[in-house]
Amino acid sequence: MKYDLERDNLIEIVKNSDYKELEFLADDIRSFLIDKVSETGGHLASNLGVVELTMALHRVFNSPEDRIVFDVGHQAYVHKILTGRADQFDTLRQYKGMSGFPKSRESVHDAYETGHSSTSISAALGMATARDLQGENYDVVAVIGDGSLTGGLVYEALNNLGASKTNMKIILNDNGMSISHNVGGLTTHLSNLRTSSNYIKAKNSINSKLDSTSVGKTIRGGLHATKDRIKHSVIGDEGSLFEHLGIKYFGPFDGHDIEGLCNAMEASKLINKPVIIHVITTKGKGYTWAEKYPRKFHGIASFDIETGDIVSKSDAPSYSKVFGETVTEIAANNDKVVAIAAAMGTATGLGPFYDNFPERYFDVGIAEEHATVFAAGLAKSGQIPVLAIYSSFMQRAIDMIIEDICLQNLHVVFALDRAGLVGADGETHHGQFDLSYLTMIPNVTVLAPADGDQLKDMLDYAINELDGPVAIRYPRGSSVGEHESLGEFKGSNITMSEGSDITILAVGAMLDEAKKAATELRAKGYSTGVRNIAVVKPMDLSLAEIDTKLIITVEDNGLNGGFGQAFAAYCKSAGSKADVMTVAIPDSFIEHGSVSQLRVECGIDAASIVKGAVEHFERKA
Repeated sequence: MKYDLERDNLIEIVKNSDYKELEFLADDIRSFLIDKVSETGGHLASNLGVVELTMALHRVFNSPEDRIVFDVGHQAYVHKILTGRADQFDTLRQYKGMSGFPKSRESVHDAYETGHSSTSISAALGMATARDLQGENYDVVAVIGDGSLTGGLVYEALNNLGASKTNMKIILNDNGMSISHNVGGLTTHLSNLRTSSNYIKAKNSINSKLDSTSVGKTIRGGLHATKDRIKHSVIGDEGSLFEHLGIKYFGPFDGHDIEGLCNAMEASKLINKPVIIHVITTKGKGYTWAEKYPRKFHGIASFDIETGDIVSKSDAPSYSKVFGETVTEIAANNDKVVAIAAAMGTATGLGPFYDNFPERYFDVGIAEEHATVFAAGLAKSGQIPVLAIYSSFMQRAIDMIIEDICLQNLHVVFALDRAGLVGADGETHHGQFDLSYLTMIPNVTVLAPADGDQLKDMLDYAINELDGPVAIRYPRGSSVGEHESLGEFKGSNITMSEGSDITILAVGAMLDEAKKAATELRAKGYSTGVRNIAVVKPMDLSLAEIDTKLIITVEDNGLNGGFGQAFAAYCKSAGSKADVMTVAIPDSFIEHGSVSQLRVECGIDAASIVKGAVEHFERKA
């Protein structure tokens, strides 16, 4: 049997087909995902692992009346296929196309927009509480992966959920362990027995009758305690944490057995309290290369299906690669240097560091707040922590940066990867706020390299020459610039060229756009100079003394609170005679697309700089 995923009513098929037919549908969905993601790139392994799980969700629950909240959301591709968006997959993560994450503007089935980790249980609890306050009747389900359980927010939510006893369901998608060691015949039998509808109904009836008398309540209490002792003696402490928090635990279940999953979910609906269903899945299931290399295929660019190789891979070293190799070299000569990652060690380039200094490498999981305070403790005790985290994820630990590191003026080096516009992952992943939230904090030095060579120098400078908090923010992608060599970075900005009409101050990786703009402006008759702003904070106050008619600041950070606004304010207070034009990301959330496309949309590309400068002089004429 072959399904037309782009035209068939897949929700109806999932709800009304027998389980054998659904196995064929699962195969078609996996083939579809592999074909489409091989062309567009995206999160493949996680989605291949949740095909049956997502089908079971839509068979048992009635979206959009029932609310399904996906943690992170990168595993929602199957959900998008089932809810009528298969025909949009050619545009997945493309400019003006379909997002790689849940988006309410795309579909009413996307109950909550996500992109960062560990938020689903809190959001779902809020929805379920609102439902109860409004006297409505629908199910709320949070779907969360085992990796997200390293985030502390999860435990705040679980504690609140257990105490409130609110009726909602949690699906724990566990792809980090083997199904064989904890799912044997007896365990499966006990799980099936405890989650059968007849068992639940009989239990509810008995409990109701026992509760009707004082003696019955005493008997029920004794039975409950005896049952728990037997359960834990047979299946160990599996799920005991959840049970102690007041959350009913079912599982573990085979995440690729649709019928078993549906039975468990149907049973959970009969319980008017929090329930967690523990599901074991195989990340990358159904595609050999993704099963063998699940990390590589977690988020991947376009690839060849036969070989698994990435198509048109650039030979230019990425900023992440330069960072990882450089910090490893520095650590070889400085045994105080330690590296910290928050579940993204490979992605941030720290593989070589781990290979060479495993005892000085710490991956704390998806726990940016903990990573930051952990770094503070290391620094307070004489180590030099280098904390490598994506710019957008570092936002989760702003309080810790302020209170635990900058307040104590501790020597911690923040390596903020994926700063500025990151491209296809869109709003939740752009690093467009780091200059704003970092430069407001006392004691911190903020650096922005224009290329890989400057990043190398900055790391050495930050680790070996400075003594206090330092943040180095750099973009995703190639570290090779189109500009000439900047020479050695020695802790100050660099004048590339002088002009009498215009000076462009280019922050970090915006240097190439500034250079292109300067070339075009000179061709139009404007004498234009360019300066590389490598040190964002402390601000070089002598910049306000630049003697040109117009100073243009260019940055890939949000306008509000960015370098340009701070510089313009200082120039005004210092009595500068030059006009200041700030070029930055506008005060809005930016959708997905290529970096070049998004720079044009945001007006921070060379052509926009030129247009703005010419219009300025025309107004002055």
